[in-house]
Formats: sequence, C-alpha cells, structure tokens
Amino acid sequence: MSHFTTIQTQIKDIESLRAASAELNLALLQNADARGFVGTTRHGDYVVRLKGPFDIAVNQQPDGTFGLTTDWWNGHVEQEVGKEYGRLLQLYGVHKASKEARRKGLSVLRQPQRNGSIKLILVGA
Repeated sequence: MSHFTTIQTQIKDIESLRAASAELNLALLQNADARGFVGTTRHGDYVVRLKGPFDIAVNQQPDGTFGLTTDWWNGHVEQEVGKEYGRLLQLYGVHKASKEARRKGLSVLRQPQRNGSIKLILVGA
C-alpha cells in the first residue's frame, strides 16, 4: 500500500529549489527514486534526499510547474522540511525572489523574524 501524496505547488525554478534544499543541508538529485513506507519508491524527475527514511519526489506537471510527492507517514518528512513542506517552500520563495531581484540589479538583505518568517529587503542601485 502506497502512502505517497502529491501536492500541487508553484515550483517553477529547479535551481531555486536546489538552493533551498542545500540550505536545509539536503541534496536535490536528478532522475532518482524517492523512498517511502516499507520500501516503496516513487520515481522523480528530481528527488530531495532527506536524512530520514523517506524522500520527496519532484515531478513536472502538465502546466510546467513541479509537484512535490512524499510519504507523510509518522512525521519523518515534516520534521525535516516543515508541515506541508512549509520550511522548504519558504526557502524556495526566498531564493527565487532573491534571484529575480539580483537579475534586476537589486541587492537583497535577508532578515529572519522571531515568528520564523524571513523578511527580504530589496535595495536599488
């Protein structure tokens, strides 16, 4: 029995996802299999290799964005990337926004907030 669940996301930039994964000390592998419950696997165009027993498969959807699929059983994935991928998606957004700002010639300052959010300050030249 598979426990894998896919969540539609707005992941459009694999390099920003790679940077977010690296910030969490996780590898983003290309063309790999994600581990799930009792040895089940799910193939991914990319796979976020977690430290625990499960991984996250990242597959391109028909609309060109990427969906995230994982086995949520027993909280292993949530411990590493947050509830519903919260920390991973937050860092993806930070890296994507920073990349776009720098592309437009802006400097980016990051300020972690007490509530766990991250404030980005964009400064023009």
